[in-house]
Amino acid sequence: MPKSRKGKHRAVVDTNVVVAGISGFRDQYVRGRVPSADLMYRWADEESFVWLHTEDILAEYKEVLRRLHVRPALIGAFINLVRERGEAVEVRSEAEISPDPKDDPFCACSETGHADIIFTLNPKDFPQSRLKAKVLAPAPAKAPRNR
Repeated sequence: MPKSRKGKHRAVVDTNVVVAGISGFRDQYVRGRVPSADLMYRWADEESFVWLHTEDILAEYKEVLRRLHVRPALIGAFINLVRERGEAVEVRSEAEISPDPKDDPFCACSETGHADIIFTLNPKDFPQSRLKAKVLAPAPAKAPRNR
C-alpha cells in the first residue's frame, strides 16, 4: 500500500468510526476494548496516519456528535486536534460513488486527497471497486500482556 511523503498512510475516517471511538473514551481508556477508540488514540498519541478531512466532513462530525449529546468541549477539542494535525483537502467536485449519498464527501476527500485507507464500520457504503483507497474497519490494538 503506498504511503505519503512522511512515510505514513493517508486516511479518511468515517463518522461512525469517530462516534464509536469517542464512546470508547467515556470511561477510562482500555486498549483493545474498542477498535475505533484504539485507532483514534494511536492517531492522537503517535500520529500513526495522516487524517484527511474537508470542512464538510468536520461539520458532519460536529453535527452527529452534538446530536449524540457529546460534551461540546470534547467536540471542540477533537475538531481542533483534527484541524491542527490532519490535512485539509479541497474537493472541487463530487462524484456519486457511495450507495449512501451522505458518504460521497468521504469518497471525494479520499480520491482528491490520495488516501491509502478509508476507515469505516460500514464497508458496504464504500464500494472498493470504485475507490483507490483500501476500505478497512479499525483493527483492535493488542492489549498489554500481564507479567
